[in-house]
Amino acid sequence: MPPPQVYRGSQKHVLVWTGQPSFLDEFADLLAPCRVHFSAEAPFMPRGVAAPTEARLETFGPSWLPGDQAWPQLKEWWLGHGRGGNTPNWDIAVACEIEGSPGLVLVEAKANWPELGTGRKRLAADASASSRENHERIGAAIAEACEGWKLVDDGVCISRDSHYQLANRLAFTWKLASLGIPVVLLYLGFTGDDGIRDAGRPFADDADWRNAFNAYVSDAVPLSTFERRLEVGSTPIWLVSRSRPVIEVSPPRAP
Repeated sequence: MPPPQVYRGSQKHVLVWTGQPSFLDEFADLLAPCRVHFSAEAPFMPRGVAAPTEARLETFGPSWLPGDQAWPQLKEWWLGHGRGGNTPNWDIAVACEIEGSPGLVLVEAKANWPELGTGRKRLAADASASSRENHERIGAAIAEACEGWKLVDDGVCISRDSHYQLANRLAFTWKLASLGIPVVLLYLGFTGDDGIRDAGRPFADDADWRNAFNAYVSDAVPLSTFERRLEVGSTPIWLVSRSRPVIEVSPPRAP
């Protein structure tokens, strides 16, 4: 029998937290003042160490809201070929009601400063033709989302070639809202994980997280875009940043 998987950093903290019976209640409290309601049976992924798979919206979405045309449209918008490319994985995805309509809370979680990377989307020199086509399609999708975001806040400037992870999160938030699905995009900093100092400076506390996050987004998104209700068309969206202390510190890196 293989040894059990050892999780560290933000992945560990997501799995420990989502495995707690109190997860949904604590999650709802964290999102205030967003008008978000979770039923006791709200679908979410992952669901602790026993079910650690992260959500992709083209599969999570239909399991929650079957028949909605947003899901195939979302994948076709992002990828020219299913082969050679993926839509983003979400650290946490939770189905909910936002202002009385079916919506999603999507989470990008971090535990140390190096996780806030500003790099571009990479393409291997020997990439296949389908991978190259997907690379171009993703660039076009983010460019379209950037133009859409500028109608919300003209200071937004995202692209495939800088701050790629932030860009794809914002692109999917915009696209979902353009398809009529309200979204809260939550950037979540787990604080106090001294067990990952070997991987980079952990977030010491809420102030440290906010300093790191604000520096990370400032070249791409005005800070004034966060923490307020926005609309794409008539569909509400929120961009929020929060932190919470870790439940357990990470174990040492395996030798």
